[in-house]
Amino acid sequence: MLRAWLASRFPQIPDVDDIIHEAYLHVLAARSRGTEMQSPKAFLFATARNRAIDLLRTTATNRTEALAEIDALNVLEDADGIPETVARNQELELLTQAIQSLPERCRQVLTLRRLYGLSQKEIAARLGISENTVESQVTIGVRKCTEFLARYWKK
Repeated sequence: MLRAWLASRFPQIPDVDDIIHEAYLHVLAARSRGTEMQSPKAFLFATARNRAIDLLRTTATNRTEALAEIDALNVLEDADGIPETVARNQELELLTQAIQSLPERCRQVLTLRRLYGLSQKEIAARLGISENTVESQVTIGVRKCTEFLARYWKK
């Protein structure tokens, strides 16, 4: 019910599961501190709503900062040529395919570690798994991506 409500209220958020997970962690932490809740369901929904709003606010701020940086660039002088751009786009597409071929948990861990730069401890807390599991999932993910790319280049 919470997932559907978040998806309808915040359609611009691609993965509401992260918000739901954070909201559950916040509610559990509040309960462990002894916070009295008259309506746990309302508390959970309010927490999820606040997390979604925080995410949107952060995304909007990052987007604004990125636009300011773009204005300072002299694009015409430093631009890559068409062949370099095409090659880079093909490499990114291939890497995306390699990552998409991973099992879901492995893909989540590898994405959080390599793309978002989260620590093993942060990933473990976010996904509710041990740090050893995070480490092994990253190792497995990197190995499987390497194998995927090796198979592609042999073609």
